[in-house]
Amino acid sequence: MGMNMVKAANKSVMQNRIWRYERKFFISEHSRYEIEKNIKLHPAFFSEIYHQRYVNNIYFDSVNMEDYVSNVSGLASRKKVRIRWYGDLFGKIEKPVLEFKIKRGLVGTKQSYPLDSFVLNKDFNMKDIVEVINKAEVEQRVKVELKALKPFLLNRYSRKYFQSVDKNFRLTIDSDLHFYKIDSYHNLFFHNFVDKTNNVLELKYNEEMDHRADTITNFLPYRMTRSSKYVSGVQVIYG
Repeated sequence: MGMNMVKAANKSVMQNRIWRYERKFFISEHSRYEIEKNIKLHPAFFSEIYHQRYVNNIYFDSVNMEDYVSNVSGLASRKKVRIRWYGDLFGKIEKPVLEFKIKRGLVGTKQSYPLDSFVLNKDFNMKDIVEVINKAEVEQRVKVELKALKPFLLNRYSRKYFQSVDKNFRLTIDSDLHFYKIDSYHNLFFHNFVDKTNNVLELKYNEEMDHRADTITNFLPYRMTRSSKYVSGVQVIYG
């Protein structure tokens, strides 16, 4: 397949993906319980879905931290690369997923690839990730891109999920935020930061629902902010 055909195929895939908004509220003045109370009083009749669980991520970036810089600068086109899983942070990691989170202006989409299990402990290094990526059913270009990156941040948080009665809007509350420095070679995970004070509320909805978003945000007593856990984590760990 020629280069032009590859670019055309990639463009077609991106156009066919579901694009959605993620509006974020960084909340320090209310506890998670108070935030939940406000959600349940919302006229859109939000109710809890799924079960509360821990979300874990390893974020990757270039040596020059290009993705971090583009996110801090607020560039229209930016991305984050991470491996995500749920449950325990350390030990054998079950059902990890490689994700490329892509933003174009105010909307974003994700490319996700399931990975084999791996072990996260003091012996973890980039070789482990390379082995997992080599065995994964992903395009060669993805393997090449990831091998050019290095892990910069490990984080986890507790997440609760809520959905409006019409199922068009979803709210998540992230609390008990943990950030760890992670290296390509040696990791004792002593260099970390724990935030039990602040919460992140996210409103998520598909692009075609944007005309109704104000009916949701107007009843939330919080101010919308730019917020990125990757950016926040890098700043508290490396700042």
